[in-house]
Amino acid sequence: MKLAISSNDGKFNSPFSARFARCETFIFVDTKTDAWEARTNPAAAARGGAGAQVVQFLASEGVEATISGRYGPTAMTALTAAGIKAFIAESGTPSELLHKLMGDELEQVTSATGESLHQ
Repeated sequence: MKLAISSNDGKFNSPFSARFARCETFIFVDTKTDAWEARTNPAAAARGGAGAQVVQFLASEGVEATISGRYGPTAMTALTAAGIKAFIAESGTPSELLHKLMGDELEQVTSATGESLHQ
């Protein structure tokens, strides 16, 4: 499965970003091989609609699941429409969160976990 984890700095062993649509980078992980790469979030500085824009980006990259700290209503609607699973975490590094996901220790969410933030 191709996974995207929100990140502040694109490092596998640094704390992840709790922000989904406005994170600086995403860590893309192939859960079969544990191979990963960091990619800049093209929607991080969007004036509006970042949730939909970032989901379009992730879908174009073949992402099947995401891990973040919160999902706004626009992002969650777009994730659902794209068939991308959303998991929520409170803390951890992408490395730790990958292991938690594989151990069924993360909660999958199907609705927004926070209000829209237009920042």
